[in-house]
Amino acid sequence: MSRIKPLYVLVNGAKSSSDLPGFRELPEGVEAVFVSDDDGLRKHLPQADILLGWNFRADDLQRWWSNAHSLKWIHWCGAGVDAALFPALVNSEVTLTNSRGIFNRAMAEYALGYMLFSVKNFHQTIKAQSVHVWEYSVTQKLAGQSVAIFGVGGIGKEIGRLLKAVGLQVTGVGRTKRKGDACFDKVVSVAESSQEVSNADWIIGILPATEETKGIFNNAFFSSMKPGSRFINLGRGSAVDEQALETVLTEGHLSGAMLDVFENEPLAGDHRLWTCPNLFISPHMSGDYHGFEEAMVDLFFTNLYRYLEGKELENVVDKKLGFISGRV
Repeated sequence: MSRIKPLYVLVNGAKSSSDLPGFRELPEGVEAVFVSDDDGLRKHLPQADILLGWNFRADDLQRWWSNAHSLKWIHWCGAGVDAALFPALVNSEVTLTNSRGIFNRAMAEYALGYMLFSVKNFHQTIKAQSVHVWEYSVTQKLAGQSVAIFGVGGIGKEIGRLLKAVGLQVTGVGRTKRKGDACFDKVVSVAESSQEVSNADWIIGILPATEETKGIFNNAFFSSMKPGSRFINLGRGSAVDEQALETVLTEGHLSGAMLDVFENEPLAGDHRLWTCPNLFISPHMSGDYHGFEEAMVDLFFTNLYRYLEGKELENVVDKKLGFISGRV
């Protein structure tokens, strides 16, 4: 497709195409510019028609937004787009898409992995092995336990589907109540979820970062959870009151918790959460797997061809809501 003026794709967060596994030759009439610092972004943003946000945690776009004179579409290489949801972009006509769907299965497996690790006491067995002790123990069955999943979009659905397959009773918690399906035995609204929270053996958070979800997992929430139950958060760190979680774990109200995301990342080396009892910490890696970067690049190219052909883009984010409408 020839053009009088080339269509410029600005790749933010990469020095060259070699930083993007699977990046291939662009269509005729499309040129790419790669930038990895503020100066590059400031210099090249004015001519950019499309921005590919390779570093999905970067907040530099907001600083130079006034230079975005020609921008029509931003593709964000992450499921969460909170770093891109500053007021000027939200109120603009620029289309925002994300990488929804790429991380679903990996995150579901990660959640299941921690759940099995916990109920089968693998941590205790590993510790005993390290000191050459034959330590027998009786473990729990995961099948038959109940879980409430906060967030019923693509990732929440995949988690629900996988947990149902291994025999758990799965409730989804979303914005509105609806009938159950292949992923959830039932779906209740957040406002109606108190009974589900108090009865569940597991609570899994996979919520986006919005004003409505900020601090939703707080002291009152954790205190209302079933004694001895466990908590997992794979969504956004802003949804969790970390001090409140530390308190209920220290006091023994919860048997355990796993956090893959935090209010501030990376977690400082002297942060008190590192020594919190029965807390499993992982560095925001639940969705990453061998090949995920190639999958993100492939999704961008799929959307690029749709853009050039005038077709509706996949994964368009409702910028006012902060996620893809109808998916959470």
